[in-house]
Amino acid sequence: MKNASIKIALFLNYFVFAILLNSVGTVILQVQRNFDISKADASILEGFKDLPIAITSFLIASFLPKIGLKKSMLISLAFVAIICAVMPFSDAFWYFKMLFLVIGVSFAMIKVSVFATIGIITNNQKEHGSFMNILEAIFMAGVLIGNIFISQFINDGNPKSKEWLVVYWILSAMSVVAFILLFFTKLDESRAKVESRSLANDFAEMFVLVVKPLSIVFIISIFFYVMLEQSFSTWFPTFYKEILHTPSSMAIQAGAILAGATFIGRLLSGFVLLRVKWIYFLSICLAIIGIIVLLVLPMAKETKIDLTQTTTWFNAPLVVYLLPIMGLFLAPIYPTVNSTILSSLPKHMHSSMSGLIVVFSALGGTTGSIITGHIFEAFDGTTAFYFSLVPVVVIFISLWILYKITDKNASN
Repeated sequence: MKNASIKIALFLNYFVFAILLNSVGTVILQVQRNFDISKADASILEGFKDLPIAITSFLIASFLPKIGLKKSMLISLAFVAIICAVMPFSDAFWYFKMLFLVIGVSFAMIKVSVFATIGIITNNQKEHGSFMNILEAIFMAGVLIGNIFISQFINDGNPKSKEWLVVYWILSAMSVVAFILLFFTKLDESRAKVESRSLANDFAEMFVLVVKPLSIVFIISIFFYVMLEQSFSTWFPTFYKEILHTPSSMAIQAGAILAGATFIGRLLSGFVLLRVKWIYFLSICLAIIGIIVLLVLPMAKETKIDLTQTTTWFNAPLVVYLLPIMGLFLAPIYPTVNSTILSSLPKHMHSSMSGLIVVFSALGGTTGSIITGHIFEAFDGTTAFYFSLVPVVVIFISLWILYKITDKNASN
């Protein structure tokens, strides 16, 4: 495989950050148990993760190639290795705010660097789209394995137990391994640089991209997709714990099943998209997500679990298995739309557009999580998850507009 070493390094980087980023749902559940934090207060952790991602991406994305893509990734891995090593000693809520602040800043640098690197190591739109889907599948594999792994350290019998924090030492070690692998990997970054341009011109490029009609519709699609995805993934553990009354470890594993379904969906979508036009495929996926929400949430509200018995995956009601299926249909939307926009741009503009992707992905994730958390607290989990129908409709409309613009540009 051409560029095998750098591709493996990118996969490992994404795998590590998948575990770190998507541990926020687990942490939200655990800080409620460990520190008696309310749902509304716990939801702020999503902001400590996503707002630094947005701000960092906006400030540095356009000129990151001048700093160095590989160097940026190495700095990010070093940061998270250090903060994760400290976490087992945490004894207050603010530690977790600092954890996700560092993760957010580091991931912004990683994601922009990775997206810009893909443009360097691929040669055409088909290759770009294929690698993007595989990369995002690896990300979901990290979410899946991370949730299952962390759930093994949860003490269901002792809500105040902090044994689960030991996992951060393991995550610190994984970050060090990723650092070492990347350090010894060669990467020619010359294709991502335009040496004659100033930093001011690099920064201005993002503003030029923002005002393009194609970019505006694309940004709306990405913003509302991540709002939809994060509203589910972040609050899945709490929904299963409080609405379906499953044990905490099982609630976290439910998030892993959602991630597993998304992982499978992204792998399969790579084959489907070779035969079906992307707009038709994504439209069907969005319709099925809406149907699942409308059919399954009433079942969840009516389901009565016998709290005198221990609920496991072997005796759980049907609704416990149905909700994560939507991961199969959420899966192809994000990488497909990202690849479509990036592969249409020159290599040197990938970093700037990647910055916009990361910025509005972060803002969408924070918005979705906080809104869901407040609705969850004010009403209940089923009402909060019904909110997902709003972004489903907005994404459907914006994707069709995006398709019309790109199809017209291709014709011209």
